[in-house]
Amino acid sequence: MSNKKLKPIDVGLDPHPKGNFKALGGAEHDEWNKWLASKTSYALLVNEASATQAAVAVASGMIDMKPADPIEGILISQIMAANQASLSMYQRAWAQQNVEAQTKYLALADKASRSVMMLTERLDQHRGRGQQQITVKHITVNADQALVTDQVVTGKTDRISPLLLKAITEKPMPIPMPMEIEPEVVGRMGEKEE
Repeated sequence: MSNKKLKPIDVGLDPHPKGNFKALGGAEHDEWNKWLASKTSYALLVNEASATQAAVAVASGMIDMKPADPIEGILISQIMAANQASLSMYQRAWAQQNVEAQTKYLALADKASRSVMMLTERLDQHRGRGQQQITVKHITVNADQALVTDQVVTGKTDRISPLLLKAITEKPMPIPMPMEIEPEVVGRMGEKEE
């Protein structure tokens, strides 16, 4: 490493961004959206002849995934790159004559596929689809041994609120004492005998 001092860089940002390319990267600033799309297209493992076609295809896919903000744009960009890597490794695996090399390429393809899956799950969580729904059921047994149920379903949430936990654990359900029930004698055709 050299001890050379770096010159400061002046960065001029548009105070009124247009967001014409928000569909690509999810940001209001088009500099970000264009930069992310170009870096994603450069990350593809394609030859020079098909680079333009691949860049258009990936940009179309990014637009179809509709990034709502820059975080979604980043995740979508990484999904695209990992998916391309996975497909490329599968292709290379099947082109190999050597079983050992084929196995290594398949292992790499599997890793890239798992990355796509994990990134997709993160995107779903960010969008709110990965949240849990909490159902609380209250069951009461009254003196006549009749069950009364009451069900409360909360909206989707990432965690249980402290008030809900307190309500659940504060008062345990009472254990009913066994009751003596006199058998009812029934005669023919469901009539009671006296």
